[in-house]
Amino acid sequence: MTVLFENRDFAVVSKPAGMNFHSESEAGFVVRAKALLGYAELYPAHRLDKMTSGLVLLAKTKDAARRFGEMFENREIEKYYLAVSLRKPKKKQGWIKGDMAKARRGDWKLLKTAQNPAVTRFISAPLREGERAFLVKPYTGKTHQIRVALKSLGSPIAGDERYADAAEAKKEDRGYLHAFALRFVFNGETFEFVLPPEEGERFRSREFGTLLKEWHAPWALFDEKKR
Repeated sequence: MTVLFENRDFAVVSKPAGMNFHSESEAGFVVRAKALLGYAELYPAHRLDKMTSGLVLLAKTKDAARRFGEMFENREIEKYYLAVSLRKPKKKQGWIKGDMAKARRGDWKLLKTAQNPAVTRFISAPLREGERAFLVKPYTGKTHQIRVALKSLGSPIAGDERYADAAEAKKEDRGYLHAFALRFVFNGETFEFVLPPEEGERFRSREFGTLLKEWHAPWALFDEKKR
């Protein structure tokens, strides 16, 4: 865990892959972040699944937490994720929209209806043989949204034991989903945070490193006028 930034209102801390967000049999990310920052209380503005690494925004006060909650609800905080899949997608870029419903064993599935849809946008690029990288921008914050969205494309995330082939996923050194970047305006100041992934052989490949140079400012790659 690393503290990338902090001021009196919030901190941005990196979460390692494979760490529970909340404490279960051992101390989770939030508890460890409190110890690292020396705070009795912190308020996560969002959460990451156990397999997901990357940026987490933590409010230091209840007021800041309330404001961040409103900003997420109003889609005023931009989030960008990186993923790797071992399957080619049905389309190389675009939108994934649909309601989400519970399936078996705690899984979720994407529906064709759109009453309260999960909304996700992505671009992708080839890596090494049999690998494809995804840059993903979720506009909503549904449970397992990105994991389900990429599965719906026919490109489940490498190492995702829930949504990819379980036997194949167990061979991976991690689940290949990473919270890559955050951008928002708070108290009139624009904040931009970008954190390349450090864990995982597929994320550390030469090909992925080359691609990251193109994706270093992810907000520049999405033309919001095309929504």
